[in-house]
Amino acid sequence: MNRKTRIQPIDSGRDDEREPDENGYDRPSKSQLKRDMHALQELGEALIALPKDALKRMPMPEHLDDAVREARRITDHEGKRRQVQYVGKVMRSLTEDEVAALRTALDTHRGVNKAETARLHWIERTRDKLLADDAALTEFIRDHPSVDPQEGRTLIRNTRREREQQKPPRYYRELFQWIKNASGAADDEDIEGDEDDRDEAET
Repeated sequence: MNRKTRIQPIDSGRDDEREPDENGYDRPSKSQLKRDMHALQELGEALIALPKDALKRMPMPEHLDDAVREARRITDHEGKRRQVQYVGKVMRSLTEDEVAALRTALDTHRGVNKAETARLHWIERTRDKLLADDAALTEFIRDHPSVDPQEGRTLIRNTRREREQQKPPRYYRELFQWIKNASGAADDEDIEGDEDDRDEAET
């Protein structure tokens, strides 16, 4: 019996998801608390790494906002490391609702960022097609009837010429902007749908 009583506390002390506290109530295990702490630290580091415009859209309490901005300002390696750790500490003081709101905003930013990257890649692929094949312009004009065909032809011709003459890519950039405007870049939703259709057609 003595042997059994010695084994029993060892079994009950394993890192399960929840452990009883001194009053007999369930509580998160040490390993679960550690995972939660790391997750909050990573969330804080993700906030620090955001571009300025995205950071402004994050629903951060003032004390977290101050800590994150301070971490972005520090350039000294050790000083920055300590400040990043402090941001993690501030993260652990937030309520569940505040953390959830931050995660949602960050996920939204990442989704928009992914769509924007895909849109820019589509514009680059379209530009390459227009420069490589005259028939591609006819197809582009058909898909985007509001475009100015003469302007497109002029930009393509000038881009080809500046490439041949190895000049700075002025018209190359202007052609990119022309495609971007013609494809309705002001309306992100329309752009994403257009990209999806084209990507499916290419696969």
